[in-house]
Amino acid sequence: MAQLLQLSWGVVDEPELLDPELLADAAAAFGILSATSRLQIVWLLAAGPRDVGTLATALGQPVAAVSQHLAKLKLAGLVRARRDGRHQIYVIDDPGVVEVVRAVVASRTARRPEAPGERGTA
Repeated sequence: MAQLLQLSWGVVDEPELLDPELLADAAAAFGILSATSRLQIVWLLAAGPRDVGTLATALGQPVAAVSQHLAKLKLAGLVRARRDGRHQIYVIDDPGVVEVVRAVVASRTARRPEAPGERGTA
């Protein structure tokens, strides 16, 4: 049962600790997304299914490198593939991860300082 904590701004419920196995799984998902290429792949796949060639072109990376990133994302359960003729089409397999990625990108975008040319004049 959660306990109440008295903090300077008020009383809040003290959260219970996460299950260690769940915590390790969540940390592994964040670890997979810590590579900028994989984060970009998730960002692109959030907009819709794509094959490895399309992703490689968009990222400006070799197909082999993008395939390796996709294999890691697939192993982590973040994306899945379906066959369409001779192509493997990749899609997001965990919509919750897309929500987290979008939330973090929005938060980081809002925290970025304005570029010198973007400041309004007073």
